[in-house]
Amino acid sequence: MGAGGSHADTALQTSAGPLINATGGTNFDGAGVNGFAPPDANIAIGPNHIFEAVNSAYTIYDHSGNLLLGPKTLSSLWVPLGGPCGTNNGGDTVVQYDRFADRWVLTQLGSVSGPYSECIAVSRTNDPTGAYNLYSYYYGSTLNDYPKFGVWPTATNSAYLATYNLFANGASFSGGQLCAYDRSGMIAGAASPAAICYTISFDGGYLPADVDGSNAPLDGTPGYFLNLETLSSLRMYKLSPNFANPAASTLTFAQDLTVTGFNEACGGGTCVPQSGTNQQLDSLGDRLMYRLAFRRFADHEAMVVNHSVTAGSAVGVRWYELRAPVSASAVFSVFQQGTFAPADSAYRWMGSAAMDQSGDIAIGYSVSSSAVHPGIRYTGRVPGDLAGTMETETSIIEGSGSQTNGLSRWGDYSALRIDPGDDCTFWYVNEYLKADGAFNWSTRIGSFKFSSCAPSAPDFTLSANPASTTVNTGQQGTSTITVGSVGGFNSAVALTVSGCPPTATCSLSSNSVTPPANGSGTSTLTVTDSIAENFTITVSGNGGTHSTTVSVTVTAPDFSLSANPASITVNPGQQGTSTVTVTSVNGFNSAVGLTVSGCPAFTTCSVSPSPVTPPANGSAASTLTVVTNVNGTTPAGTVTLTISGNSGVHTTTVSLKVNPPAADFTISVPSSLGVSRGSSGFLDVTLGTTNGATSVTLSISGLPSRTSSSFSVSPVAAPGTSRLTISASRPAPRGAYTVTVTGTNGSFTHSATFTLTIF
Repeated sequence: MGAGGSHADTALQTSAGPLINATGGTNFDGAGVNGFAPPDANIAIGPNHIFEAVNSAYTIYDHSGNLLLGPKTLSSLWVPLGGPCGTNNGGDTVVQYDRFADRWVLTQLGSVSGPYSECIAVSRTNDPTGAYNLYSYYYGSTLNDYPKFGVWPTATNSAYLATYNLFANGASFSGGQLCAYDRSGMIAGAASPAAICYTISFDGGYLPADVDGSNAPLDGTPGYFLNLETLSSLRMYKLSPNFANPAASTLTFAQDLTVTGFNEACGGGTCVPQSGTNQQLDSLGDRLMYRLAFRRFADHEAMVVNHSVTAGSAVGVRWYELRAPVSASAVFSVFQQGTFAPADSAYRWMGSAAMDQSGDIAIGYSVSSSAVHPGIRYTGRVPGDLAGTMETETSIIEGSGSQTNGLSRWGDYSALRIDPGDDCTFWYVNEYLKADGAFNWSTRIGSFKFSSCAPSAPDFTLSANPASTTVNTGQQGTSTITVGSVGGFNSAVALTVSGCPPTATCSLSSNSVTPPANGSGTSTLTVTDSIAENFTITVSGNGGTHSTTVSVTVTAPDFSLSANPASITVNPGQQGTSTVTVTSVNGFNSAVGLTVSGCPAFTTCSVSPSPVTPPANGSAASTLTVVTNVNGTTPAGTVTLTISGNSGVHTTTVSLKVNPPAADFTISVPSSLGVSRGSSGFLDVTLGTTNGATSVTLSISGLPSRTSSSFSVSPVAAPGTSRLTISASRPAPRGAYTVTVTGTNGSFTHSATFTLTIF
């Protein structure tokens, strides 16, 4: 967290709210001590199951608290995968119920020592005790600490969002990592679903948004990530994954939201007192606490989150409700905020916040003081309460022991969830102790509901996964149509298909689906088509009471052409080449004849070999060769060559630039020159030109010893002359010598000779 100074908490609730308008429900002990601390207590709630995960084990109950499975070690779930996930109980576990797919997700660290990894399991059915698709994502020497996960079920590029705090070599903090995992791929059991991750250097403690309720984010809505940036601001990033083309994914800084200034609980460290001991507990006041709960209402979107702050001489829970208009590009603002810290000297921390379908907000948390053993309580509010305030608190269980023996770790997080069956009931899990000691924690799972939250009337929902599919002509595309129960609905839903074009066939594996109460049932939509086209299929339930759509793109086997390089520059008399690539699209693997047009006069253009046959979904290459005329008759300038495949079905172009011929020259001298010893003689060097004027530099070779030479001018502007003077000293040797005069203009070199006689 960045600096921000010290702040008086003007968001502190200074007077008690009304009696909490919520009624407690099921309340039972969850998993207990297993040799690790802290427990990392976490739950997910499905229509019929409660899935609890703690540090090294998981357990499954029904809604009455009856044990259905476990406790089982975390690693036991990954045994079929093997490797570190199947042998280590790394902890930092998170469990999720994905209500939009009716699937369960469990995660844990692959190891607490290098090499590091993240383990993810996604159930193959809606039974959490059944089989799972298992994955491991490698981090090497970087510890991916404190992972947090959220479900982000957009219609396309749906994701499981995740955040990590990264530590190089397991020791040095290097930043926070924000990730999106391919949700559709994981649900389908793909071999290697994509993980799209970005690292924010030296800035961590981010939480991913996690959807509550039956309304998914609008398609195209990026995943939201939030952290405590300063002592008076929250920072938000947006991640837009593209699992088909990961390079097109983007992470964007969204905004900083100003909040009422605060001071971190315990300065971010340890100061929470307990009854009967001097041992204090960690506050984790330096970060937002799990979850960042997102909900889409008809007229707005909301997110709720909390963290622990200093409240007078104690510690309280600071909470926020962020709101934005319903939009795929929403801009959030702080709708309300408050610090809940009743004036009783107790410390309240390790919270988790959520919101029900009526907009009621609840927070579960730990409570402790020098007079109170650590216990578990909750508070909440309804929309009609004074903004920024909570109602009174209620206990889930009061602890009867304090943590001792030098162990300060507590938490490291808890979880408040919403029951998908009625979208009203809150379920909370946290730790407490039954007796003084260390590594002897218990967990408690409790439920409660605001009386103002009415469960939805029996109804059903329809959804399609995937919501868009692309197939080749003659092949099959499928989408799973899910009928979800709302408010206990369990009647038959008649399914019909519309929008199927005449050339296509569209069918459902079952035309009637009966979901179990508060569960879901499925039918498979299968589409084939004989021609390439785009269309949208609508699947309706019970004559159009509800509907969902599937966008279908039908493609035909085809090919594309490309040239590299796409431009060639040549001089007269030279040749240039470009590689023409024929790429298979949608399984195309037939011969493609290649031709070239646009070749200028006095030039040869050819493509070889032709035809070429690319392998299905591969490519084949041919070479375009351009040869210009050496005599400069190829016209100078730039032309476009067009390479056509199969008589113009597809084309690509190459820009051909022919440079003008370079200026040339001629050189001539008289055939002889006589010079007597002790004197000088001269002759004129004559320069002519072709293709324009030029500058020629002259030089001489072949002179006998004791002689010297000079040109009257060099370089010479041709056409023109330069006088060559040769001087012979008296000792110069007599005789006849062949002397060469050479001229060069940078492009061309020519020479002429004469006989020099010394007498």
